[in-house]
Parts: sequence; structure tokens; C-alpha cells
Amino acid sequence: MNGSGIIRGLLIPLKHFFGTYLDDLKWLGKKYYNSEGIACRSSAEQRGIFSVQYPEEKLPVPEEFRFIPFLIYDEAADGTRNIRCTACGICSKVCPPQCIWIERKTDPESGKPISQPAQYVIDIDLCMNCGFCAEFCPFDAIRMDHDYELANTSREENNIWNLQRLLKPASYYAEIRPKNFAQEEAERAEKAAAKAAKIAVS
Repeated sequence: MNGSGIIRGLLIPLKHFFGTYLDDLKWLGKKYYNSEGIACRSSAEQRGIFSVQYPEEKLPVPEEFRFIPFLIYDEAADGTRNIRCTACGICSKVCPPQCIWIERKTDPESGKPISQPAQYVIDIDLCMNCGFCAEFCPFDAIRMDHDYELANTSREENNIWNLQRLLKPASYYAEIRPKNFAQEEAERAEKAAAKAAKIAVS
């Protein structure tokens, strides 16, 4: 009521302004001309006002950053890919813009459906990066990516992603989302232990 809120609001940009020059003095003018200084400016600890010389410099994205989803596969000891997706179709059902299309594999002899995707397609132009597909997937098979540099000149060739384009190893997921990966692996191990204990009792 007495204007104190306006003063506090004005102090914020003033703090950033002086923080910029204090940080520059700490680096003694070398902040922009060596790899250590550039790494500091690209980190979350950076204070004050600064410019990022994109694309040479990039700010790290938060772990929960969401962009176009990808499918996870586990690599076996012999190098084979074990795709987690079972083609259950939950992701396509909950997708608000309906940008996911799935075709389930069938047994060539019996003609019965197999719990594996024959085709999995995402139209990334329609995807709104909401993360519903990753949130509702019961098999931890689809997760949101961090790769946002997807500019191109051909929609048909580059923006309709098929199964092979979407597949990435579990190690990549662990790299971009270490906390989420560790939590999911702990939960998976706990469920496996509970299942083994139940079988042992019976």
C-alpha cells in the first residue's frame, strides 16, 4: 500500500545488474575467453545478466525438460535389443493431439497378435510435448527427450518418426534423466524381489 512492493520489485533487476559486474570482476576479464569461463556461464550457478553465444554455447536443460518422446530398449549381453514397448496402445489413447500410431506384430503362423510393435509412428509436428504418453506407460517404455534442435526443411522425410528413429538405449535415458532412471530402477528391483518372494512362499 505504501509503495514498498514497487521498491522490492525494482531491487531485483538492480541486483542482477550489479551481480553481472561483480562476477566479471571475479573472472578478471577472462570469463569470455577460456573454456572454464564459458562453462561457468553455461551452468545453473551463473548469476547476473549474461548472453549465451548460441549455438556455440548452450544452457543445460533441467532434468524434467520435456520434448519429443522416444522409445527405450534394453541391450542384452549378446547385443540384441529388447524393446520395452508391448504395443498396448495406452500412449496413443491418452495422447491429446492423437499424434501416435501403433501397429502390433502378429505371429506369422497362427496370426495371433504379439506384444511387440511392428510399426510405431509419431508425427512430431502434432506432438505438444505434454508427457502424457510417458506418464501413463505401464512398462516405462516411452520417455520425453532433451533433444530440441530439430529444425529441417522437409516435413515428410524428417518430421514423421518411425520405430527405428524413436528407439534409444536405456543408457541414454540414464544419461539425460539420472534421478528418474535411478528411481524407476529401484522400483523395478523392488517389484521383482516381491514377486520372487511370493513365488518362493507358494
